[in-house]
Amino acid sequence: MRNFQSATDQSEEKQEEKCTSSEPKISFLCYNNQTFETKELTDLSNLNKTIQSDCVNWIDIIGHPSVEMLNNFGEFFDIHPLVLEDIQSTNQRLKIDYYSNYLYIIIKAINYEEEKGGVIEQVSIILGKNFIISFQELAPNQFDQIKAKIKIDKKRIRKRGTDYLLYLLLDILIDNYFINLERIGDQLEELEDELITNPNPETLQVIYQLKREILLLRKSIWPMREAINDLSKTGINLIKEPTKIYFRDIYDHVFQVIDTLETYREILSGMIDVFLSSISNKMNEIMKILTIIATIFIPLTFIVGIYGMNFHFMPELAWKWSYPIVIAIMAAIATTMLIYFKKKKWF
Repeated sequence: MRNFQSATDQSEEKQEEKCTSSEPKISFLCYNNQTFETKELTDLSNLNKTIQSDCVNWIDIIGHPSVEMLNNFGEFFDIHPLVLEDIQSTNQRLKIDYYSNYLYIIIKAINYEEEKGGVIEQVSIILGKNFIISFQELAPNQFDQIKAKIKIDKKRIRKRGTDYLLYLLLDILIDNYFINLERIGDQLEELEDELITNPNPETLQVIYQLKREILLLRKSIWPMREAINDLSKTGINLIKEPTKIYFRDIYDHVFQVIDTLETYREILSGMIDVFLSSISNKMNEIMKILTIIATIFIPLTFIVGIYGMNFHFMPELAWKWSYPIVIAIMAAIATTMLIYFKKKKWF
């Protein structure tokens, strides 16, 4: 089983691969209800020719942006240096910072692959009046399906502004939590069956791995409650009133994720108790069998001890049938005790 880890807690090899494999990939979307344009950006020096005032402009970056790239964004969009510094540092806690002409959001997203396991990565989003800039640490791009929807949906998405696009981005990130909660739920069902049929040390190891994974997910999503709730409140000019209801829907989803994580954590705690109880019962069964065997051998050892005494005169030792009779007596005693124990249902 491959469990989650924080992107900053990856091994040195994976960290080096993530940071040095290639230059960040920058995609650009510009759309409104009439037009749709998408392209890859390689030169950020001409952003004034790229950004269009009558469209929603979305710049999506995958990978770690360089200082030069961030400075280009900072100069063109008038972004505060502290925001650029937070984007560069990928171990920030979730937060929303409000500025005069934009807001800055840090959210923790799940990036899971069956073969590689899961990583909780930092996604940074800058929301302006007619632009959104999103920064993702890792591929694959979690926003590809949103881009596909924008291309074909002229009536709903492309008639709305950047605030609705922000909702779509946050919504898909939260939905990924649900997808992975289903996977964890399936693993819990398998663990329950294993606990009943064949509990072993590997089972306990998997339980603790899942528990650590749930704690990491909980730590990532818990701060989202207040952050998403703030976006649904009045007083934020960049979020239009009709769009705030969508953020309240995300707020409900966050609570569902948190409740599910709490339920799973309680189930895992119960599984640990069941596992320890099962191991204790197994040990008791072993001790019961050993005790029965030892009890059977007590009278047999007594008989053997009598005839093992070093006396010169023991008349029955010279008798022809003494040996088979003693063996028969010992067998009868053992059989009688086994029958008695069986009737008592001791084994």
